[in-house]
Amino acid sequence: MAERLEQLMAPWLRFAGCVLVVAVLYWAQAVLVPLALAMLISFVLSPPVTFLQRWIGRIAAVLVVALLVFTILGLASWGAATQVSHLAEDLPRYRENIRQKISDIRGVSRGGSVEQVQETVKEIQEQIAAPRSPSGNAREPVIVQPQKVTSLTDFPSWLGPALGPLSTAGFVAALVIFMLLEREELRGRVFGLVGRGHLAVTTKAFDEAASRISRQLLMQTLVNAIYGAAVGGGLWWIGVPYPLLWAALAAALRFIPYLGPIAAAAGPILISLAALSGWTKPLLVVGLFLVLELFTNLVLETVLYAGAAGVSQVALLVAVGTWTWLWGSMGLLLATPLTVCLVVLGKHVPGFEFLSTLIADSPALSPDVSYYQRLLARDQSEASEIVQRHLASQPMETVYDALMLPAFNYAERDRIEGRLSEEEEQTIVEQTRELLGDVQRFQRTLPVPEAPDEDTISPPIEDTESRIPVDVLGYPANGQADAIALQMLAQLVDADAIRLDVTSVRLLSSEVIDLVQTSGARLICIADLPPSPPSKTRYLVRKLRSAVPDVKILVGRWAPAELADEDRSSLTDDGANHVATTLLETRDHLRAFATHERQNSESETSPAANVAG
Repeated sequence: MAERLEQLMAPWLRFAGCVLVVAVLYWAQAVLVPLALAMLISFVLSPPVTFLQRWIGRIAAVLVVALLVFTILGLASWGAATQVSHLAEDLPRYRENIRQKISDIRGVSRGGSVEQVQETVKEIQEQIAAPRSPSGNAREPVIVQPQKVTSLTDFPSWLGPALGPLSTAGFVAALVIFMLLEREELRGRVFGLVGRGHLAVTTKAFDEAASRISRQLLMQTLVNAIYGAAVGGGLWWIGVPYPLLWAALAAALRFIPYLGPIAAAAGPILISLAALSGWTKPLLVVGLFLVLELFTNLVLETVLYAGAAGVSQVALLVAVGTWTWLWGSMGLLLATPLTVCLVVLGKHVPGFEFLSTLIADSPALSPDVSYYQRLLARDQSEASEIVQRHLASQPMETVYDALMLPAFNYAERDRIEGRLSEEEEQTIVEQTRELLGDVQRFQRTLPVPEAPDEDTISPPIEDTESRIPVDVLGYPANGQADAIALQMLAQLVDADAIRLDVTSVRLLSSEVIDLVQTSGARLICIADLPPSPPSKTRYLVRKLRSAVPDVKILVGRWAPAELADEDRSSLTDDGANHVATTLLETRDHLRAFATHERQNSESETSPAANVAG
């Protein structure tokens, strides 16, 4: 009863834990955001610090790197602020050009309903905005002027808005310096917290997180630098004012997923409309950003950046929205590295596997499971597409063991465990039978190898009789799935060397023994797919070994690793010569058997053997 109650409560406890974590992330953002930002910067600065400390020591290396980085960031911020200030001073000069643009737009819409609506809205706004006296006359507007600062005691009134960002920046800088100085100490404390029993997992998680985040930031920085340089060069060629400012902003804003490129393009487009005469150059600016965005997404990010984060695009978009909701603009900036950490957490920490399944860029389902799922959904078309994708990238001979046979194993497992009816299992079998025909047609379309030159053909070693194919009897032990598996095997073996004759699934054990004796087959291949127990096959093997002791018995227990037999000794103890777990292993065994039989036949018919006889 207690165990049942625990199973029922487990999902709700996990849900409550997730809600608690989200609440803590939201309410503690004042501390967690600077901490996360400092950890991210520490990840990036650790390699140069490690490189420098070999020559100048840890403290000096940390101070040099931190001073250099923060100085560059400060100068860049000061330069951008100066450029923005100059841009604001130049805006009044563009007033006439802006009026001309508005006049052009009104000229297009003049005479239509758009202008009438605009005029009506303007009149209503003026009526509402005009203050009235009690007698109905319009009042004089009241102008409120800000209070001037007369002493240093009033500094909060003018410095207040800057105190928040400055204090946060100082806190982050101090955290980064101390994290770099005490990197080994902090790492040791984390390992001590998780315990010695989890050292291997924690070490792998730390190494992978650091590697992924560093690679992702490095590649993203390289892509953004190329993008910013192209933006600056293009805007300078077009004639947009302050191209260096827009280039720097474009490179910086691309660190923000999805929204960054839009914000980077908005400024240059607006300033081109205001500063440049006519419409040609503003349209060129729009075209520049469209071309650069397509080139960056399709070429640069594909070559340099694809897969660096290890997060699927849909999951990253959801994560961006979630982190932005939790932490605002800083959450938007930190969304990608934080999501990468969640992927690593789900990959290495037990109990968090669902995170990796939900947000990692690796397929959630393996190809064989996807193929089986499409057959369950009776979507034979998409199942065929999965087969075609495999055939396009892998050798044709692997498609049976990789996709088709595992579907039989999964269907039989689900039927045994009551999740699938016999009719539904039979539907899986019939769909695979039809897809098997597609694979056979694809095999016939493969190019035939060119015949070798006559001068290079070596004299035939084997005579006509030695090239007669060896007869092999195939028996499906349990049903149509076993019979189709034997058909797959027949496609893999060389028809000139082995002739596989598949019997009916309805034969009794005594009938199988009679068939072996009358056909003269030297080997019988019994197909018995797991996970069903091989009880019937063991009985047949014992009967065959007793009635036909010279026949070779090969048992095919073909299945993926998770459903394969852990112990195959019971079948070999009963008399089977070999138990194979894959079709390719069975094919290789049949080839070896055919070669051995051919060599025996050659030795019996050779002249030396006749003289000896």
